[in-house]
Amino acid sequence: MTLTIRRPTAADRARWEELYAGYAEFYRVTQTPEMRSTVWGWLNDPAHQTKGFVAELDRRLVGLTHFRPFARPLAAATGGFLDDLFVDPAHRGSGAARALIDAVAAEGRQRGWTVIRWITAEDNYRARGLYDQMADRTKWVTYDIKL
Repeated sequence: MTLTIRRPTAADRARWEELYAGYAEFYRVTQTPEMRSTVWGWLNDPAHQTKGFVAELDRRLVGLTHFRPFARPLAAATGGFLDDLFVDPAHRGSGAARALIDAVAAEGRQRGWTVIRWITAEDNYRARGLYDQMADRTKWVTYDIKL
């Protein structure tokens, strides 16, 4: 089996949409085709800060990740925020998630970012097992104000 991490292309859109819909379902987030179209547009707009990678296993997309820069004023630096990471349940354990995170980290190093940061659900135990191997869990608690 050959695992490849690369940027998404126009030919990937249908499968990317399936994967992204699976990600939204996993987190129980209502997501419309229009919302996916917006994100797809961001990924393909060179001027937009949101970028992505896909994981391809034997010529089939099995995973995706989206990321973007964020300012770190206290550190006077720029970091990278990994917004979305999803691997088809049938391909978990294939190394795709680790390879996607590694690709984002490599991109961050290339851009001079000082950190790659992400959040996940507390009960996302399987993914957290990998994250605990790859990164340091922080002490920070997050809050949202719905606007």
